[in-house]
Amino acid sequence: MKKILFFYKKLMATFWFIPVLIIIISIFLAVGLVIVDQGVQLSQDGIGKYFFVNSADSARSILSTISGAMIGVAGTVFSVTLVALTLASSQFGPRLIKNFMYVRLNQVVLGSYVATYLYCLFVLNAIKENDSYTFMPIISILIAIIAALVNIILLIIFIHKIATSIQADKVISDISTTIYKQIDSLFPSEIGKPLEEEKINIVDNIKSKYLNSLAIKSQKNGYLQYIDGETLLKIACKLDVLIELNFRPGDHLVEDIEIAKVYSNNILEKEEIKNICNQFVIGKTKVGDQDVEFSIHQMVEIASRALSPGVNDPYTAMTCIDNLTASLCLFTKTNFPSKYRIDEKGNLRMIANITNFEGLMDASFNQIRQFSAGSTAVIIKLMEGLITIYQFAKKEDQKKAVIKHTKMVLNVGKQSIKEPIDYTDLEERSKIIFIENN
Repeated sequence: MKKILFFYKKLMATFWFIPVLIIIISIFLAVGLVIVDQGVQLSQDGIGKYFFVNSADSARSILSTISGAMIGVAGTVFSVTLVALTLASSQFGPRLIKNFMYVRLNQVVLGSYVATYLYCLFVLNAIKENDSYTFMPIISILIAIIAALVNIILLIIFIHKIATSIQADKVISDISTTIYKQIDSLFPSEIGKPLEEEKINIVDNIKSKYLNSLAIKSQKNGYLQYIDGETLLKIACKLDVLIELNFRPGDHLVEDIEIAKVYSNNILEKEEIKNICNQFVIGKTKVGDQDVEFSIHQMVEIASRALSPGVNDPYTAMTCIDNLTASLCLFTKTNFPSKYRIDEKGNLRMIANITNFEGLMDASFNQIRQFSAGSTAVIIKLMEGLITIYQFAKKEDQKKAVIKHTKMVLNVGKQSIKEPIDYTDLEERSKIIFIENN
């Protein structure tokens, strides 16, 4: 079920699915309303004369005007969208394009204009007028007028959304929101059952007790996008095997590289091996469904571009550091799942490849620190972020990771900060971490 949900999310991130769905609905709506118009007679007297057309020529004129306007605005909307994607790609990096494609409003607007255009064509074709018979689908025409009004409002909202969505602060804030949402889904309180501490030391002995080992190899080059861990655990329990994963979502795979190893006492059938292989999804690009570092790398890329000599925008980089700091403070409260997964009887069934707090720290600050050489304000902001994270760090491994990065930031400052007072300020700030650690 989760694998289906993964592909559903990928489908919803495309620019064609929602528009095509809206277009199909509009065609059925046009046909259905025309049928309703054939069976319903509405009076065009009294208040009805303000809402319903009273001649075939007027009906054709209204529908032709709406359809022509909608297809013209649709072209403008497509152009504005492509310009926004181009700006986002050049300013923030190509990996940010997918974030804009996930915006549901953009998809709805693209679909609604084309759908209204096709709707008007179908209704226009239904108008009949001759000497003996006249048919005007007045309800369908009224709906077309309402749709045109709604599309005008959508255009205003769309322009406002595009104008705000390409602002650096808004983009960074949206990425932070994505990271917060991922924490609950990627790091639940319990994944399977953790292995007892005393058994962790004999994992190699557990693997050696199996008679056979089978390498599961990558079928193609690409990025590991998704692993259905729950299904893998069920398969391991059913087949009485141990599955060891060598990679995690976000890693790049080369064809025929060993992505997992299966330890078993029996020779596995081809269908059983195929079933295990089907739990790995490999694609051409990275996705963030199971890779929290994907969103972190997006923010790091924005900061790195901001620190490049051609852009030289330290304030955007500092905003990224602030948001990364907030995310890492939240990660200090997160219980990272054990890589050892057991069944109901306590038997080790899977050894996962998982991330940890230090890995997230490295992904967040390594590149920014490397690009920050020469920018005193950014180096000091990095130190301030580390101080904040250290105040939230409760576990020993978390504190060691913060201290490691503090030393590296100090080294960058020592090598690149030319003003002695600025470096003294940086050194004084770092003492907060070292003094508390002692």
